[in-house]
Amino acid sequence: MFTDDDLKQLQDKGIQPDVAERQLEYFRSGFPFLRLERPAKTGDGILKLTPEETEKLERLYAEKLGQRKVFKFVPASGAATRMFKDLYEYLQTEGDSEGDAVKEVFENLEKFAFCPDLKQILEKQNIDASDRKKIAAAILMNNGLNYGSLPKGMLLFHKYAGEARTALEEHLVEGADYARNTNGTVNLHFTVSPEHQQGFEALVNRKVKKYAELFGIHYNIYFSQQKSSTDILAVDAANEPVRNADGSILFRPGGHGALLENLNEIDADIIFIKNIDNVAPDSLKPVTVKYKKAIAGLLLELQEQSAKYLRQLRDGECDYALALNFLKNRMSIQPPVFISTWTNEGVKNYLLKALNRPVRVCGMVRNEGEPGGGPFWVRNLDGSISLQIVEASQINMNDPKQKTIATEATHFNPVDLVCAVKDGNGNHFNLLEYRDPNTGFISKKSKDGVELKAQELPGLWNGAMANWNTVFVEVPIETFNPVKTINDLLKSEHQ
Repeated sequence: MFTDDDLKQLQDKGIQPDVAERQLEYFRSGFPFLRLERPAKTGDGILKLTPEETEKLERLYAEKLGQRKVFKFVPASGAATRMFKDLYEYLQTEGDSEGDAVKEVFENLEKFAFCPDLKQILEKQNIDASDRKKIAAAILMNNGLNYGSLPKGMLLFHKYAGEARTALEEHLVEGADYARNTNGTVNLHFTVSPEHQQGFEALVNRKVKKYAELFGIHYNIYFSQQKSSTDILAVDAANEPVRNADGSILFRPGGHGALLENLNEIDADIIFIKNIDNVAPDSLKPVTVKYKKAIAGLLLELQEQSAKYLRQLRDGECDYALALNFLKNRMSIQPPVFISTWTNEGVKNYLLKALNRPVRVCGMVRNEGEPGGGPFWVRNLDGSISLQIVEASQINMNDPKQKTIATEATHFNPVDLVCAVKDGNGNHFNLLEYRDPNTGFISKKSKDGVELKAQELPGLWNGAMANWNTVFVEVPIETFNPVKTINDLLKSEHQ
C-alpha cells in the first residue's frame, strides 16, 4: 500500500516497511487490555521498609557499588507549554478576568525563583507592575523570559540565598550524592528535543564547573534525542495514513516509550530514572537520597541472588524449590499453576529464563490524587502473574471486575526507578527484547483542524519494561515533588 515515495520516506527515517504495516494493523485492531488480577498493595506486592531495613540497604548500596558504573537517566524533552496553560488562556481572553490559578500566580510573584529576572524585563520594557496581561506575556513570550517555549529543565525552579536553580541544576545536585561512582564521577543522561539541545548544553557549560567544585566530583553530562525511527504514522478515521500538503506521510513522536532506544544504548550497570520536573529544594533532598540509595541497595541484593541461582541452575546444583520460592517471594513472579506438572528440565528452563532478565526496583507513593500509572498484579500470556505499572488506557473500564480492581489501587508510580540492565556476567541485555509490543495506546488528535488518530509505543516504565523483573517499594510522598503547572512551584515543598 506504500508508494515508492513512501518507502523512500520510511527508509530515510529508519523505519522498516513491516514496522509501518504493523502500526497500521494496531490502528485497525486496537491494543488488547491487560488482565488485572488485583491491585498491588502494601504487604501484597509493595514492600514497606522499616527504618532499620532502609538504613541497611543504604549501607549495602555503598558496600556493593564497587566498580559498577552508575548513570542517572532523565527524560527532559519537550517545551513547558502545558505548565502555563492557565496563563495562556488568560492572555487570550478579553478583559482582565482572572481564574483562581492565575490570580494565585500574580499574588505570589515574589515567591517565584524567576522573579528577579522578570523584574529586570519589566523595568527594561517599562511595564507597569499593575499591568498583569503584559506581565503574563513577559513570563511566556520570547521578548521576555520565554518560559512558554523553553523546556522545564531550563526554568528556574527554586531560590536560595544569593542564587536560583533550574530543574536541570537540581538534578546535578541530587545526582552528586546517590549517583556518584566510586571514582568520583557522576554520569547524567538527559533526553532532549533537537531544538533545545543547544540551550541545554549552554546551561551545563555555565553551571557544571560550580557544582563539580562544590561537591569535589567530575560530571559526565550526555544528551540524546528521540530517534526518528521510533516515530509512528498518523491515520484518519478510515485508518489510512494522513498526509502532509506535499503528499508525504504525517508521522508523530512515539511517546516516552521511544526512549527505550536511548536507554538501551547506555553502558551502565545501574541506571536511576527520574523525570526532569520531579525535583525538590535542598531541604527535602535528604529523604530522596536516602530512599534512592535504599532501593538501589535492594536492586543489587536481588541481582546478586538471581545470579547465584542462575549459576546453580547452569551447574546442575540448584534446589528448584528454593529458586521458585525466591522467584515468588522476592522477585514477585508467580509461575503458571501448571508448573507442577512439568519435568525438572522444564522447570529448569523456566527458571533460567525468568531469572535472567533486566531488573527494576520502583518506588511507589500513596495515591493522593496525582495522575500516574498504578501498581497491579497482572496475568501474563504464559499464565504467570507479575507486577506491572499500568496506565488507565490499558484497563478495560467497561468490565465491572476490572474497573473494581482499578479503583481499589492505593498507590501510583511517580517515575522513581533504579534499573539493572546487565546480567550476572556483565553482558548488557538488549532491552528491546523485553518490552510488550501489545501495550501501546491510541489517542485522538487534530492537525490543521482535521481529526486524526495517533499511536504511542509501549510506555517506558509500562509496556516497554513489561518483561523485566519488577519489585515495588513504598517511598515517602516527600520524595515526589512534580511541577506540572506554574502554581506547583508555590507549594511548600518548592519554597
